[in-house]
Amino acid sequence: MPHQWKKKFMTKSLLPISRVDWTIFFSTIASLLVVSIPIVSAPEAAGRTINLAYDVITDNLGILYIWYAVALLVFLTYLAVSRYGSIKLGETDSQPEFSTFSWTGMLFCTGVGAGLLYWSVIEWGFYIDSPPFHLTPRSNEAIEWAATYGLFHWGITGWAIYCLPALAIAYPFYVKKVPYLRLSTACSHFLPKGINSKRGRIIDFLFMINLIGGTGTSLGLATPMIAAGIAELSGLSHDFVLEMSLVLFCVVIFATSAWLGLKKGIKRLSDFNMIAALALLAFVLTAGPTLFILKTGTNSVGLVLQNFLKMNTWTDPIANSGFIESWTIFYWAWWVAYAPFVGIFVARISYGRTIRQVILGMLVFGSMGAGLFFIILGNYALHLEISELLNVTEIMREHSESFAITQVFLSMPLGNICLAAFCIISIVFLVTTYDSASYTLASVATQELRAAEDPARWQRLFWAVVLAVLPLSLMYVDGGQRVILATTIVVSLPLLAVGILMCVSLMRSLREDNHHLAIKAET
Repeated sequence: MPHQWKKKFMTKSLLPISRVDWTIFFSTIASLLVVSIPIVSAPEAAGRTINLAYDVITDNLGILYIWYAVALLVFLTYLAVSRYGSIKLGETDSQPEFSTFSWTGMLFCTGVGAGLLYWSVIEWGFYIDSPPFHLTPRSNEAIEWAATYGLFHWGITGWAIYCLPALAIAYPFYVKKVPYLRLSTACSHFLPKGINSKRGRIIDFLFMINLIGGTGTSLGLATPMIAAGIAELSGLSHDFVLEMSLVLFCVVIFATSAWLGLKKGIKRLSDFNMIAALALLAFVLTAGPTLFILKTGTNSVGLVLQNFLKMNTWTDPIANSGFIESWTIFYWAWWVAYAPFVGIFVARISYGRTIRQVILGMLVFGSMGAGLFFIILGNYALHLEISELLNVTEIMREHSESFAITQVFLSMPLGNICLAAFCIISIVFLVTTYDSASYTLASVATQELRAAEDPARWQRLFWAVVLAVLPLSLMYVDGGQRVILATTIVVSLPLLAVGILMCVSLMRSLREDNHHLAIKAET
């Protein structure tokens, strides 16, 4: 790096406010309006269109998600054990900006959010009557797999999908000093005219739309769950007005956190929520059927380890029961939709860590954290079902999944307190996810962003508000959960191609830089 350019870089990195990329800014807003207005004005037609797109993609292109996930596992394993794993994201003598606890808390809260709390309690309830591998519904084997598949869907494979963009963005940002914290940064090798070229803008535009659409899934699932808990505790009616009020309340919180910034806002919320969530899990484990939870959890971990390759490659080609399309492909699409957003944020907080540390940290800590929720909360709810203490699946069918979750927590000792704690933790999880999302959107819509620089406060605040528009529109559509989930599939498909570009771009950069260093060392 030339001395004058380096001096200029260091001077500009101290600027508190960066310039706005108005092209990305306004094109994203326009696209959001184009999508949201028809949804609100014609909700029935919008629901049918989204569901049709979902069916077409999963039936005909779902196999692409299976291949993509397997390829990433192989690629990241190679990267972690190769000589490239020791490369530090930053200067050779740099130290991590955040402690391991805070780093893990932020990546976990950003990566899973309130969606984890929703699915960890009741996902087994869908599998027990429609189990994988053509098992007999509610048989002993079906129940064991019902308690297991959530660990797989929220495990190593999903976190591998998150990890790729984190590395592909962090390496050029910290090592090659590319001054843009964007998805296009990860594809810089294929952008000879630079990040701001037409190709780069298309990639960033896809990301912006994908993030806004993908976050609609998380908020669309979590909001009814939290609203059901509030309604149960307060006696209020659970209707769209309550859900809309909850969304607006969350917007205020994560807008405030976005205004405070990374260290005062997101970090503190993530630290608090990690402690609160672990405390709730510890209470459920000790106050609930401890032995059943531990035995079932151990059995599930064993099943995943023994069948990891089978679960990653099972496509159900003969029976075509729909299990893969409804669950595994949906989950991989969800992870793909969120991956660039999580990747940009994890890249921002990973300064000073090595490539190997990021890979192992995300895959191990992320999987273990999600696994704890499924093992403790999911198995507690499953115990209620099979012991006939609470018919969880009937409540899911007759009322809703959100109402079933509230009844599970009310069945615990000090049920009202547990439900209240669960609602608070869910809100903070939701806030940290959207806080991180607004930070990421603001980063992408900024012309230049250096390693020590944050996007402008007003822009973080603006995107925090904008993120609520599409989720509110989707909750207004008839069709409920299926429409919300289908949206994830529809918006994630183009990112599969971007993921391939990221892999190739990262490897070429690593090889070229390593080759130059080897030549320099020889001379």
